[in-house]
Amino acid sequence: MASRARVRAPELVGKGGWLNTGGKDLTLADLRGKVVVLDFWTFCCINCLHVLDELRELEEKHRDTVVIVGVHSPKFVHEADHRAVVDAVARYEVHHPVLDDPELVTWKQYAVRAWPTLVVIDPEGYVVAQHAGEGHAHAIAKLVEELEAEHGAKGTLRRGDGPYVAPEPEAGDLRFPGKAVRLPDGHYLVADSGHHSLVELAEDGETLLRRIGDGERGFTDGLNPRFSEPQGLTLVPAGQDLGYDVVVADTVNHALRGVRLSDGSVSTLAGTGRQWWQGSATQGPAREVDLSSPWDVAFFDGRVWIAMAGVHQLWAYEPDAETISVAAGTTNEGLVDGPVAEAWFAQPSGLAVSADGERLWVADSETSAVRWVSRETKTVHTAVGTGLFDFGHRDGAADQALLQHPLGVTVLPDGSVAIADTYNHALRRFDPATGEVTTLATDLREPSGAVLVGEDIVVIESARHRLTRLRLPEEAVQVESVAHRTQRAATEVVPGTLRLDVVFSAPAGQKLDERYGPSTRLLVSSTPPELLVSGGGADTALSRELVLSDQLTEGVLHVSAMAASCDDDPEIEYPACHVHQQDWGVPVKLTAEGATRLPLVLAGME
Repeated sequence: MASRARVRAPELVGKGGWLNTGGKDLTLADLRGKVVVLDFWTFCCINCLHVLDELRELEEKHRDTVVIVGVHSPKFVHEADHRAVVDAVARYEVHHPVLDDPELVTWKQYAVRAWPTLVVIDPEGYVVAQHAGEGHAHAIAKLVEELEAEHGAKGTLRRGDGPYVAPEPEAGDLRFPGKAVRLPDGHYLVADSGHHSLVELAEDGETLLRRIGDGERGFTDGLNPRFSEPQGLTLVPAGQDLGYDVVVADTVNHALRGVRLSDGSVSTLAGTGRQWWQGSATQGPAREVDLSSPWDVAFFDGRVWIAMAGVHQLWAYEPDAETISVAAGTTNEGLVDGPVAEAWFAQPSGLAVSADGERLWVADSETSAVRWVSRETKTVHTAVGTGLFDFGHRDGAADQALLQHPLGVTVLPDGSVAIADTYNHALRRFDPATGEVTTLATDLREPSGAVLVGEDIVVIESARHRLTRLRLPEEAVQVESVAHRTQRAATEVVPGTLRLDVVFSAPAGQKLDERYGPSTRLLVSSTPPELLVSGGGADTALSRELVLSDQLTEGVLHVSAMAASCDDDPEIEYPACHVHQQDWGVPVKLTAEGATRLPLVLAGME
């Protein structure tokens, strides 16, 4: 095996303490003899949730030699709340120790720049690899096998149980419910995400009538179906006979499912069960096209529109033709309005259609924004929100109001929009007629959606595992204005010429896949746009010279990189190929003493 740089791993420190360890604080010394994989994540980040799922197989296969440690590194203020981290670890079934690092101490020690980032530490306590973004599970699995062989031979590998201690399970009919719809008979159908199923509740919103799904994670159709963290639901419009009554965004299965209410039978409408990657098909027969974390669904303009959170786009499913295609967005993450083919979204997670059918409202969670799509002009507009790094709880004029990672939108009778302002634990309201944002209710724990019931609104309190019915008040609740910016420290760089290098080397046993042309792609932009004098746009080289404005003092560089590699073995007729990709939002401060080079690690050190 090739020699590696010997870099001693910094200690694991976090003010929030440890989860999933039975109350014990861990040190690197406690983990000596194991292969340690640090997963720097934050629970708002869809890419981080993808990596959690990527690591499950590795975690199970190498349980006696590998210890995965989640290092929770918050972006939003809410994510620095220890109770919220506890909830997230339970919600996403994280079965390994997690260090709660609200002040980003360990993040800084490991020079991490992006969510998610994976760092591999060998059994002797040295860092041997670092990967940013998704798609690295295969490379890490090969590295783990090499480390097992090397340290097994040296006698420095320690087999046996790791430090994970499962928390006590909590009973209840609902567990982190996602969204809900009201059925024609007044009952509620709820996506019971934490139990991987759907539940039908009586009109009181509490009494359990039946469960669709057995509560186990899976991907099975028929009368004994299984789901994996379902989220969004939408009713088939009255008068349409499609053979199913409800469409479900089956998020972690990367699929759309159809549910027939008469007997609870489930069928797959779209998706293969595989996650979509750059280069995959973006249209075609729906059951042959990969999807990526569909989070919500709504019938709009004759099709089922999908909030495709995993790729920052909106897609649309044609029920009659059984086809699917991209409807809006470019896969670039950010807040850019304009024609649907050019707009940027950031983890869209909630959808609602105006009463006249002319607008599709979108909760664009990572930009803390509410957006809308015009049916007539096929354009995207922003109602509330300014971008990836500004958030808070502020009422008032929409161009000054702030939200914090909203997950749901609900159209009210007067045409205004109720917003499940998730990380503010609030229900907010945007009135298009006045352009004002107000607060309707607070102290709602991580609301993820809401259903209108007459003059009341039923809110899904996801982290309280319940539905809560509220009277729609005539006047908004007044709250003190709070504004935040993400606490991640800005990188000091010089104005003028800046060298951008995305560091990528194909993992051991692989090579860049250039059979059909360049295997890499780099896209660069900035907020504000005038920060970047030159060097923006897309190209295939992973290094580029940027020129930054000398008229500004700060801003954000948006960098998106992709590289494809394949197994490098001439004996393999059909080599397996893997896509590595990551988006960075790098806050920068322009100063004459700043760096002249900005390195971003996509994959390296192997």
